[in-house]
Amino acid sequence: MIALRQVSLQRGTQRLFEGADLTLHAGHKAGIVGPNGAGKSSLFGLLLGQLAPDAGQVEMSGGQRIAHMAQEVEALDRPIVDYVLDGDHELRRAEAALEAARERDDAHREAELHGIIEALDGYSAPARAAQLLVGLGFAQADLERPLADFSGGWRMRANLARTLFMPSDLLLLDEPTNHLDLDALLWLEQWLVRYPGTLLLISHDRDFLDAVCDHIVHFDRQRLALYRGNYTTFERTRAEKLALQQAEAAKQQARKAEIEQFVARFRYKATKARQAQSRLKMLERMGDIAMAHADSPFHFTLPSADKTSHPLLVLDEARLGYRDEAGHETVQLGGVKLTLLPGQRIGLLGPNGAGKSTLIKSLTGELPLLAGKRVPGEHLAIGYFAQHQLEGLDLDASPFMHVQRLSPTASDQEIRNFLGGFGFKGDDAFAQVGSFSGGEKARLALALVAWHRPNLLLLDEPTNHLDLEMREALTEALASFEGTVILVSHDRHLLRATVDEFWRVADHRVEPFDGDLEDYRAWLKARLEGERREARADKAERQTGNTAPKEDRKATRRAAAELREQLRPLKRERDRAEKAMEKVQAELATVEEALGEAELYTDASRKAELTKQLARQGELKSRLEELELAWLAAEEALEAELNGT
Repeated sequence: MIALRQVSLQRGTQRLFEGADLTLHAGHKAGIVGPNGAGKSSLFGLLLGQLAPDAGQVEMSGGQRIAHMAQEVEALDRPIVDYVLDGDHELRRAEAALEAARERDDAHREAELHGIIEALDGYSAPARAAQLLVGLGFAQADLERPLADFSGGWRMRANLARTLFMPSDLLLLDEPTNHLDLDALLWLEQWLVRYPGTLLLISHDRDFLDAVCDHIVHFDRQRLALYRGNYTTFERTRAEKLALQQAEAAKQQARKAEIEQFVARFRYKATKARQAQSRLKMLERMGDIAMAHADSPFHFTLPSADKTSHPLLVLDEARLGYRDEAGHETVQLGGVKLTLLPGQRIGLLGPNGAGKSTLIKSLTGELPLLAGKRVPGEHLAIGYFAQHQLEGLDLDASPFMHVQRLSPTASDQEIRNFLGGFGFKGDDAFAQVGSFSGGEKARLALALVAWHRPNLLLLDEPTNHLDLEMREALTEALASFEGTVILVSHDRHLLRATVDEFWRVADHRVEPFDGDLEDYRAWLKARLEGERREARADKAERQTGNTAPKEDRKATRRAAAELREQLRPLKRERDRAEKAMEKVQAELATVEEALGEAELYTDASRKAELTKQLARQGELKSRLEELELAWLAAEEALEAELNGT
């Protein structure tokens, strides 16, 4: 159990807790939410014993093993798999003791230590460590590379794998998804759902909190409020509380009215695909979400350019990638042929490293094409938020100066009003950017993109470092943006509420993805299973001495995988027709059983019933005939595809 009893804590001049109470029981998975700077990380400091309360008590059950992710990672020369294994200190001590016993030739101690290592599940440790790293996006070939070889974001992934590997009863995770893409996030989500201990999770990703957490701890005016349920339940409960307790009902209704306008705008566009329907449901929910965030300081708009072009931008038979100084090409995407039209709203899906960021950079023109043509429309105006946008800010300048440099003729009041919508009110507009938190810098970077009034918004992971309030403001602003949007994000709530269609970037291709995020999760799972099968097949072929060149074997398996992918829609169509046929046949059998009753024909009072049953029989037979034709067409198409190969 974890209990805070009347805890007060002050850091510098800021009072974080004032008489705060909180009780969490073993096995709870609690999401920690609240504004940036409210004290979420300080709560972890109290639990870890790094901070002492100014008043009150922090009580914890004795003997709890706590795993906590370090915020800084040294650039070590150790292979990343060893770095992860180092997280289990007890296992490493036992292994060191075993090595010492071997050197002393102490057989009795060796046997004893083998038993200890087995009890610690030490013999499966390398495989478990590798599984964590691969799940978080590392390739199998990366596992023996030293940590120092990787960028800061990838080191943080290795650090997360090490934390998950640590044996623990209590797991403290502070923004674990910040450096993850969607694929790694989905994997982590499933891992945490299965985690048997107590979890405290600081996150600004509402879908992640919804999937993982069964309680929410809300930082509210220096107190801690515990809510049962996931983030959506918390949001709804809090909205009801606000509506009852605060004199802000009018303000809340105004926010809800704005959201209802978004719904009205998209209601009749959202009829083509499942993801569009999913988006409509999300927009309808946003009325309730707006109520819970009515007291948020962030509400802004993303104005679009007055003029546009049709099309906005075309890539024709483009080859995308990088060319080094020696002229050698690294191709990530080939044969790219796409046309961007006004009003399109596209989410990019695909495995890490498949080329999503490369595609966006190529669309901006920042990355020259290796081949093919990029044809911009006459009135194309691009707003680009890059993954590492924060690094381009001038740390010595203020938000006001950043905007003024973009538009020297803009009035001071116009700039201040604009920055106020992004949370830079009063003197904050003139503060030095170097003193800002990551969230504040991300807000400024978004503001600079919005100031340009683009008609094409290209956003590459825009929510990194943004808290929940700012994410909601961005979601609403994008929903009402009139221009074209292309979005890469691991925030599924943002994707559902913002885009109407998905493109999949994988296997050196860009193509429309016919499905929603749940379909993508299924596709990803099938892909990972295919990769595992391929790895097992490689291993088996090596063991049996198969001398066929590796590339030939890979090409054969790749062709088989492509064929399976090609046949999948046809199989789905055939199976749908088959299920529908079974349903119609069952109903037809019921109708014909009723028609077999002799009294139905002789009893005059049942004439209307007879007419109705005969009409229904005719409808069902006609429907069955249609379905049989559909099934036959799908089956023939499948056979044709198979025979063609």
